[in-house]
Order: sequence, then structure tokens, then C-alpha cells
Amino acid sequence: MLLGVHVSGVSKIYEAVENAHTLGCNTMQIFSRNPQRWRADFLEPKEVEEFNRRLEKYRIKPVFIHISYLINLASPNPRLYEASIEAYIEDILEAHTLKADYIVTHMGSHKETSEEAGIKRLTEALNRILERTKNTRVGILLENTSGSGSWLGYKFIHQKKILEGIKNKERVNLCLDTAHAYLAGYDISNKVGLEATLDEIDKLVGLSLIKVIHLNDARDKLGSRHDRHEDIGKGNIGLEGMSYIVNHPKLRDIPFILETPKESEEDDIRNLNTVRKLRHN
Repeated sequence: MLLGVHVSGVSKIYEAVENAHTLGCNTMQIFSRNPQRWRADFLEPKEVEEFNRRLEKYRIKPVFIHISYLINLASPNPRLYEASIEAYIEDILEAHTLKADYIVTHMGSHKETSEEAGIKRLTEALNRILERTKNTRVGILLENTSGSGSWLGYKFIHQKKILEGIKNKERVNLCLDTAHAYLAGYDISNKVGLEATLDEIDKLVGLSLIKVIHLNDARDKLGSRHDRHEDIGKGNIGLEGMSYIVNHPKLRDIPFILETPKESEEDDIRNLNTVRKLRHN
């Protein structure tokens, strides 16, 4: 089983690899920089070298980098839109040096405009980004959202429309967040609902495009669109629902990354152990 966590709260980026190894993870997700600020500078070459050395030493792969929260590739604000594209390109180029496999991104907010307009801007932005980073191998994963506010991605038809407009599709795939799906109205807490959700994804874009699953329980009710994660088995998806997901034959070989609430490392340990117990051999 490929199982990891989003590792944060480290002073040096290579410490994230050490933390993931200590937790018994064989995959991981990180922020490569402060997600609440625009980039001030790039990582030092020695930090990158040590990060790569530890990845190889502990055989942690694949590696996912989550994009900054400030980036909005669907923004109607020209200044923010252009700044987001430039920041995204910088992040991909740095991810390439870190030997990361994928960048995970929320699909942006269309603000006061329409979903169609936001999807158009996002698609155009991705085409520009892909062209300017064509010499890298880093993939882009479109993450589904809970649908709060004016965020795109809470319906999988959004991903279909974006993929249809991408010129070079080879590097664009999907991230499936279980809490976001449930909060957006997909009842994956039971077998029938999970199968229906997977059938919809398969018909629209293909299940083979899912390259990582953010395995999170949902604190709020089905379809509430409130983006709040919960510990595995303690939310409204529940232990039974989580068991269906981690053991589903079409999902079980995909990397699982936990983004569950944590105040200390003990929270990650507890949630990882819960998932491992749910997994059938």
C-alpha cells in the first residue's frame, strides 16, 4: 500500500523526508514554500541535493507538492491571474529540481464571474504553463473541491471540460479528495454511492487519470460544501466508508495521502494506523 501524509512544519525541506520515513510512509506530500505568501527566493542547491539524497535513501515515491493557496488560475483579476501563472511555472521548475512527480492544485475561484469563464481562464493558463515547462517531467493534478464559494472543481464535469481544452494532455491528471467529494454531494460513505461516483469519473474523464487520493474524512454533512477535514473514521464518511475506499479494486493501488487535522505527530500516527488496520491484504 502506498500511504503517506502531507508533511509540514519543518524548517528545512529535507526534514520532511525524514519525518515521512519516521512515520513509516512510502509516499508523501509537501509544500515546497510558504503556501500563504508569494515566493521570496528559491531553495538553496544544498537543500535540494539533501532532499533528493534522502528520497533515494528511504525510497519514498511518488512525491507530491501542493501548490500555494494564493495561486488562482481562474481569477478574473488580470494582475492576480498573471502573477499566478508565473508563480505556478516557478513552482514546477523547482519541483523538477526536487524530483517531485506531481504538483497538486485546486482549480481556482471564478469570483464574481461564471463557472464557464473561470474554466476558460484556467484552461488557457494551464496551456501556457505546460508550454513553458515542457522540458520538465512534473505532472499537474487537478484536485476536486468541496464547492465552497466560487471554487471550481466540485463537479467532475469541470475536469472534463478543462481536459478537453488542454493541448498537451500527457502531464495533466487528477487528484481525488474524499472529503471534498463527500462535502460536494457525492455520497462515498457506502458501496452504492462510491460505485456511482467512480462510474461518473470513469465516464467523464477515466479513472486511470487519478494519480493520488487525498484520504480525508469529512467533518460536515453530505453536500454542505464546507471544506473541513476530519480524522479517519471520525467524520461523516466513517470507518466503513473509508474501508470501502482503501480496499476498492480500482483504487487500492493508487497512492493515498492523509491531510487529516493535526496538532502533533501523534495525530498522523493515529490516522495512519487507522488506515493500515482498515486495509485488507
